[in-house]
Amino acid sequence: MFMFEKPLGMRDTLPLLYETKKQLRQKMTGAIEKWGFQFIETPTLEFYDTVGVQSAILEGQLFKLLDQEGHTLVLRPDMTAPIARVAASRFYKENYPLRLAYDANVFRAQQREGGRPAEFEQIGTELIGDATTSGDAEVIALMIAVLKEAGLQDFKVAIGHIGYADALFKEILGNQERADVLRRYLYEKNYVGYREHVKSLPLSSIDKGRLLQLLQLRGGEDQLAVAADLVSSREGKEAAAELGKLWSHLQDFGVLESVKLDLNLVSHMSYYTGVLFEVYAGNVGFPLGNGGRYNQLFERFDTPAAATGFGIRLDRLIESLGEQEETPDIHCVLYSQERRMEALESAAELRGQGKRVILQDISGVNDVDAYTKQFADVAYFIGSRKEEQDG
Repeated sequence: MFMFEKPLGMRDTLPLLYETKKQLRQKMTGAIEKWGFQFIETPTLEFYDTVGVQSAILEGQLFKLLDQEGHTLVLRPDMTAPIARVAASRFYKENYPLRLAYDANVFRAQQREGGRPAEFEQIGTELIGDATTSGDAEVIALMIAVLKEAGLQDFKVAIGHIGYADALFKEILGNQERADVLRRYLYEKNYVGYREHVKSLPLSSIDKGRLLQLLQLRGGEDQLAVAADLVSSREGKEAAAELGKLWSHLQDFGVLESVKLDLNLVSHMSYYTGVLFEVYAGNVGFPLGNGGRYNQLFERFDTPAAATGFGIRLDRLIESLGEQEETPDIHCVLYSQERRMEALESAAELRGQGKRVILQDISGVNDVDAYTKQFADVAYFIGSRKEEQDG
């Protein structure tokens, strides 16, 4: 019964999709390299006590196994924690900014299918050691450049600040447990549930109004003044001011047409500490990618450092792009044994021109007509050589 089955959430990649992924990958990694980021690779398996614990992916989504010495390992659930491990141990010693990038598959166990892959490819960057707003703006602008290079046109990057909603909830609710309930509604984007829950809280009409107004803080630069007025705490006002500074930087990068503010943006990733963002596009109901600032993660590897970055999911990007690119032309050289050497020479010459060439012995084909229909063109080397026929 398991002969043709796959583990829950696992996928086969057939030739057309493989070709599409390869072409997108080349465009995206090329765009990242132009910004000076250097690619690294990390192991597929990591220790649970380091990367597994620090990844901020839910415990139930970790693939765990034991090595021969009894250590608990995990299939890497994200790339931020592994890169933090590498940078903390190998690179980040001189305290100057590092620009690293990755292209890797990550693994997150699924309890039910529902179109949720348990393995997917991410392409992203990490800017380590730069605590400035310029760093936040750089990674957002780079992500936009990468998406455009991939061919995506109709998309928006929603930008928020993890500290803003936290500050507002702390002011009004004064209780972490009550705040977490509202935060969960925002993370799930269940705004109807959020409104109903706010209305049920034992609060004044003014405070309920403030909590409900949070949902309206989306759009352009004009929302920043509203956001600053809505909170009274220093933390909340600083978060709004930081977003204002970021907006100015993004204007200088010339990418404002691709961004919008979203002050009720939150994340389940526990290591985010400041600006965070998600990118949305047509045809897909989930974010194509996300990122943000995570200044506390490196402390868990005993190397304090500010950091920010983004990751783009290749599967969702392909879904949003819609039409897949056609498979490149493949040429066929079909030969009989008498003319094998001519066929070999012809195939080598075509490959030297950069063409994809299949070299096929005709005796290995049952239906020549059906077989050759799949190729851009076919060169036949069948029967006796021409000079032998002339002789």
